[in-house]
Amino acid sequence: MKISRIPVMILLLASCFSAQGQPEPEDMLDEFIQRGMQDWKVPGLSALVVKEGQVVFKKAYGVKDIVSQEPVDSETTFNMASTTKAIVAICLAMLVDEGMIQWNDPVKKHYPAFDLSDPYIRADARVQDLLTHNLGMGNADALWIFDSLSTDETLERFAAYEPNYPLRGGFVYQNIMYAIAGKLIEEVSGKHWTEFVRDRVFEPLGMSRTVARSPEIFEKGNYVTPHWDDSEDGVVRVPYTLFDNVGAAGILWSCIDDMARYMTFLQSRGVVEGDTLLLPSTFDYLFKPHSFVTAEQFYPTQELTKPRWTTYGLGWFQHDYRGEKLNFHTGSIAGLVALAAFIPERNIGLYVFANLDHAELRHAIMYKALDLYLFGDDGRDWHQEIFDLYRGFKQDRIAEEQALVASRIPATAPLVALDSLAGTYMHERLGTVAVRVKGEELEVQVNGKPAKIAKHWHHNVFRTEKDPRWRNRTLINFRLGGDGRVADLVYGSTEGFRRQP
Repeated sequence: MKISRIPVMILLLASCFSAQGQPEPEDMLDEFIQRGMQDWKVPGLSALVVKEGQVVFKKAYGVKDIVSQEPVDSETTFNMASTTKAIVAICLAMLVDEGMIQWNDPVKKHYPAFDLSDPYIRADARVQDLLTHNLGMGNADALWIFDSLSTDETLERFAAYEPNYPLRGGFVYQNIMYAIAGKLIEEVSGKHWTEFVRDRVFEPLGMSRTVARSPEIFEKGNYVTPHWDDSEDGVVRVPYTLFDNVGAAGILWSCIDDMARYMTFLQSRGVVEGDTLLLPSTFDYLFKPHSFVTAEQFYPTQELTKPRWTTYGLGWFQHDYRGEKLNFHTGSIAGLVALAAFIPERNIGLYVFANLDHAELRHAIMYKALDLYLFGDDGRDWHQEIFDLYRGFKQDRIAEEQALVASRIPATAPLVALDSLAGTYMHERLGTVAVRVKGEELEVQVNGKPAKIAKHWHHNVFRTEKDPRWRNRTLINFRLGGDGRVADLVYGSTEGFRRQP
C-alpha cells in the first residue's frame, strides 16, 4: 500500500496512538498539562522531557503576561531560581577536575575572607559544605529579601549570624552558602562566577538565551512576567525579584530550548559534542547523597510519594521513586517557579517553568512524565492528588488569616501618641525601618524601598497593606522601654529593630 493513498485524517489520528491503540505519552502529558494549567490558573508554562539523549517532549503554553497576552514560546525566558544551584555545583566540579580545588578543602584555603561567627565551623567548613545545607547555619534569607546589599556586604552581615545546629549535624536550606560558593569560584578562577558560568557552561552548551545577571534578562527580551494567585484578588501581576547579591543561589534565567541542551548534557554525563566538560567520576559525585534531609525540610509531596529515604546531593534533592533514585530540585521566587529532575541510571530528565507563584503543578508534571516515559503507566492522577494537597495548605492559610482577624482586640488605641512612633529603627543585620506619621496611618519604608501604609491594628500594633511582591500583610509591634517611650519594633516575627536617637 502506498502512503499517498492513506487519507490524511487517518494518518493524523494514527499518529496520536501507539500500536496497542493507546494514546502516545506525548499526547497524554500534553492533555495533562493543559488540564492542570486551568485548575492552577497558570498564565504561562513550558515543559521538557529528554530521554536517551533525545528530546521526546517540548512544549510551551499560555501567555507571558495576563495583560499583554503575548504567547510563551520555546525561547521565552523564565527564572531558573534554585535550579541554578546544580549549575553552580557543576562550575565548582570543573575546578575540581582542573586540580584547583578539592571537595574537602577548607573554604578559607581558597577564600581567605570567608567568615562565620563560630570559629570551629569557620575553620572546618569545606568546599562541598557550601552546597549541602548542613553546615550548621540557619536560614538567612531575610538578608537579601530585606535589602539589596552588595554580595560582600551581605556576607559580612551573614558572618554575625549564630549557628543553630552542629556542623554537618542537621539540614536547613541555606541560600547564602551558595552566594559564598559563587565568591569561591571567583577567588579560584579569577573570574566573577557569572562570567565563569557563561564561558564554561552556557557557551559550550549553546545556551544562548541563558543569563546570569538581572539586567541581561530585559536586554534580551522575550521574558515572562511574575504572577500570584491571590485568594482575595485572583491572579495578579507582581514585581520582579532581582537579587544579584546572592545570585549564585538562584538568579539564572533561561528558556526551554536551552534547558533541552542542558538536560542533554546531563544525560551525556558531562560531555557535549565530544568535548568532555566534566570527568565521569566528578560528574557522578554531584549525584551521590551528601547529606540527609529531615522530613520537616523535604517537600510536602512526600505525603503522596512516601519515600523511604530523602537526601541531598550537590544541588539536588533526592528520594526513592518506584525503585529509582530521583534527583530533582525546585526553584521558587515571587511569582515564578521552576523544576528540574534527572535519573542518570535511566537516562531521563525533565524541566518545567511557570510564571505563577508556587504553581505546584510542576511536581505533578514531574511524576506524571516519569510514570509515562519510564513505566508506561497512566494510572495515577498526579494533578488531582497534588492539587488537593496544596489546596489544603491554601485553606490552612486562609484559616490562619481568619483566626488572626478574630484575635484582633477591638476599640483600642496606641498606648503612646502617634507622633512618638515616627523615627528610624536599625537592625544589626537587616538594615533600617523608617516610620513616618501620615494622618491616622503610618508610612513604613524598609531599606529605602517603596513605602507601605500601615493601619492601626490594636494597642501598639499596626498592620501594613498587602505587599505587592509577596502578597502578605505584616504586623509591626512598637514596644516600650522602661521609661514608657518607644524603644524598638518587631517587624513580622523579626525582632531587633532598635530605635535610633
